[in-house]
Amino acid sequence: MSQPQPVRGTHDLLPEDFRAHAHVRDTARDVASRFGYDEMATPIFEFTEVFARTMGETSDVVSKEMYSFESRGGESMTLRPEYTAGICRSFISNGLAQNIPFKVFANGPMFRYERPQKGRQRQFHQIDLECIGAPEAKADVEVIAVAAAILDKLDVLKKCELQINTLGDRESRQAYRDALVDYFSQFKDQLSEDSKTRLTKNPLRILDSKDKGDQVLVENAPAFEDYLNESSREFFADVLGGLDALGIGYVLNRRLVRGLDYYTHTAFEFVTTELGAQGAVIAGGRYDGLIEALGGKPMPGIGWAGGMERLALLASGTPAGERPIAVIPVGDAAEETVQKLAHQLRLDGFRIELAFKGNVGKRMKRANKLNAKAAILIGEDELERNVCTFKNLDEGSQQEVPLDQIGDQLKQLG
Repeated sequence: MSQPQPVRGTHDLLPEDFRAHAHVRDTARDVASRFGYDEMATPIFEFTEVFARTMGETSDVVSKEMYSFESRGGESMTLRPEYTAGICRSFISNGLAQNIPFKVFANGPMFRYERPQKGRQRQFHQIDLECIGAPEAKADVEVIAVAAAILDKLDVLKKCELQINTLGDRESRQAYRDALVDYFSQFKDQLSEDSKTRLTKNPLRILDSKDKGDQVLVENAPAFEDYLNESSREFFADVLGGLDALGIGYVLNRRLVRGLDYYTHTAFEFVTTELGAQGAVIAGGRYDGLIEALGGKPMPGIGWAGGMERLALLASGTPAGERPIAVIPVGDAAEETVQKLAHQLRLDGFRIELAFKGNVGKRMKRANKLNAKAAILIGEDELERNVCTFKNLDEGSQQEVPLDQIGDQLKQLG
């Protein structure tokens, strides 16, 4: 039988990798909390319609990338490809309209069937932030500010560029949609098959096309800003003014769009070239029509998601794992005492390494391999006098310490 391997597009988070992920997660959680965002989680799978209705039938995620399956009851289920739809579904299901603004942070695994590449897997992980129920431009500024603060705390912000655009309100989007249909209809025979479908269902998604032929046509497509009404221009000016006031730099990217009709006003991405081709590490926008698309009452919202794999690759200063303290018996007579001592020290909050077997030499070698900062040795002589030999492995010093004072001694190690 061949050696078992992980499924293509998945990877094991071994302890060192997990610490890098945990650093991203914990940093994001801490920063989000300071801005008033509480943590929550939704199920790892939902009814397929939750994602189909919110991500759009013509989107690549829905048409090509979702992991969907039929339950034993014949219902279509999908492993979550992103967090926003599930959080909005939860907002409706739990009747949270009285709790607005509903400000939450979440993190966890997502699933998309796509070509595995650096920083992107078929099972990947995201941090996510949502602010539901706030129509003001100040909410957009705050959500972006949280992202910038997280990136800064991870020492990633200086490696990124914030790109931002406005999608206008529904009136502006409809006017722009009509202009795009008129323009691309002239070149219908030159469009890719996917974009021919988008032309009638979702023309804004043509602007996202990766097809090179489509991209040539997109270059001369009408510009969104030419179709913005006055209220949309004012809203975007308020967002940019808020970012200016906070000292958050940005670049206008008029080609940055969100193709689905429930997206409005602000769209933004923090992008980097540090991982090869330019890629977004955090991306988001305002989705004032999403909850209504799910069957809820009209409710504004804005949020973003960030890829933990990419952020872990970019982040610096990932904390090392806590260094242990080795507790070592010298002879069989001390085994029981050592086991009890190790147990109590663990309950007291210390990370203790207690090998299951081996002589003193082997156990000390293991302590050094694990980069232990200290070792506690107890033999027959120490048992009789109710003391232990305490070795500071960093300093190379040792001393005898009464057993009932060893906890205080360990606290001094820091």
